[in-house]
Amino acid sequence: MFKLHSMVLALGAAVLLAAAAPAVAQQDSVQFFQNVEVTPANAVHDAICFFCNVNVQGKVTGDIVVFFGNLNLKGDAQHDVVSFFGNIRAADNSSIDDDLLSVLGNVYLGQNVSIGRDITTAFSAVEQAPTVTVGGTRTSMPLWIIAAPLGILLLIILVIVREMRAYRRRLIARGYKFPPRA
Repeated sequence: MFKLHSMVLALGAAVLLAAAAPAVAQQDSVQFFQNVEVTPANAVHDAICFFCNVNVQGKVTGDIVVFFGNLNLKGDAQHDVVSFFGNIRAADNSSIDDDLLSVLGNVYLGQNVSIGRDITTAFSAVEQAPTVTVGGTRTSMPLWIIAAPLGILLLIILVIVREMRAYRRRLIARGYKFPPRA
């Protein structure tokens, strides 16, 4: 019975794999633990990187997304640029046609950098030249907005623990016997 059950599962998995449409990503560069290099000779559509860096000296016609790595832009990004836990550095005369988003990483914008739409940073610092042009809004959420409530909560917990320990010490000093632990 076990062999028949296993064979039916294997046959069902094979049918599902054969019926699945293959994912096609032409001119996309998706990397894990290996840097993405975009030169002027090889433009890519989307550049996505996990635990690595993206270095753009040419053109990216789609989005650039970096997780736990840095983005060095010395060319053009024709869509959005997103970075989580990494820095974004846009060199002089580079451009981002749509939005720029940075979460827990710093943003450095050089001379004559143009951002087509919005700059949004969460828990990040932005350092920019005075000649930077932004077509939309600049939105920033500083780290203290989340760190202050967490710090207050931690302080409340510490005070409660301290008072509970002091209460137990006072009970022991009065001679109260705690029940034995099982």
